[in-house]
Amino acid sequence: MLEKVAQISQLKHIIREFPRNMKFCFAYGSGAFKQINNDGNNMLDLVFVVRNANKWHAENLANNPKHYAQPLRFLGPKAIANVQEELGAKIFYNTLVKTSQGQLIKYGVISEVSLVEDLLDWNDLYLAGRLHKPVKVIVEPDENSQLRTALVQNLHSAVHAALLLLPQYFTEIDFFKKITSLSYQGDFRMIFGENKDKISNIVLPQLYEFKQLYEPILKHFDNYIDIPKSDHMTVKCQQDTSPATKIHHLNHLPRIPQVKLVRKWSQGPRSKDTEDCLRAIAHDPECSEILEQCLKEIVWRSSVTQSIKGIVMAGFVNV
Repeated sequence: MLEKVAQISQLKHIIREFPRNMKFCFAYGSGAFKQINNDGNNMLDLVFVVRNANKWHAENLANNPKHYAQPLRFLGPKAIANVQEELGAKIFYNTLVKTSQGQLIKYGVISEVSLVEDLLDWNDLYLAGRLHKPVKVIVEPDENSQLRTALVQNLHSAVHAALLLLPQYFTEIDFFKKITSLSYQGDFRMIFGENKDKISNIVLPQLYEFKQLYEPILKHFDNYIDIPKSDHMTVKCQQDTSPATKIHHLNHLPRIPQVKLVRKWSQGPRSKDTEDCLRAIAHDPECSEILEQCLKEIVWRSSVTQSIKGIVMAGFVNV
């Protein structure tokens, strides 16, 4: 516990070097959490959620101009905000930045509106997917804000999706791996270069953090899943896999997966009634395969476009 408090304190010290008007800020990845097969010296990944991207970049350019690659820093904050919000997953990254303390970081900037959209609708399943997993929160969102509500809703959506993809019997480890895989299956980086054991490497060292994150969410699923009270996460859990329960889960998925499900079922544009299509899909033996393909399509598109955006940005000279 003391170690965790000390790390959060260190992270808060790092973000003092940036504009203060952040609505939410968190650290994630192997630099923030222990993962299997890393030496603990990984680059630290941070995300800054801001109300006004143009204003935030203007202030950051004045204080930290060398964080931005040429020619973007000379094009100004409006151009940077446009690149952020019009391309990829609506997040702008500065990478290989060294703080005054010598910590190597990568930080992404996203507008509060764009993050809320992704959390609620899964239009990119990019940061929404990051936030299915434990993160270290440095700046808490405002009480009773739409962002705070969307963060919780995103976790509920992850449970609905994972249960649709899992069989009747599974372990808690299987459950957390499935949740983690929601935003990795379909990611083209998993094909080209990422460690094929990445999901296990993320989940296994963080089982306690995953359990803490999802414990309050799973209380709302008591009618659909039985998780034995045990410290051993290999104990078998059981879920209701009846069509009626699948309809419930499908109806509580975010908007974009639902749209894709209907289009796939209709074999074309969204012309059929959503409720009728979801009911039919719930009775299909291949329900989980259909959903998995839809989620892969979302992840594939956002991972490709965001990576191309990153490659272009990295291609600029940063001096």
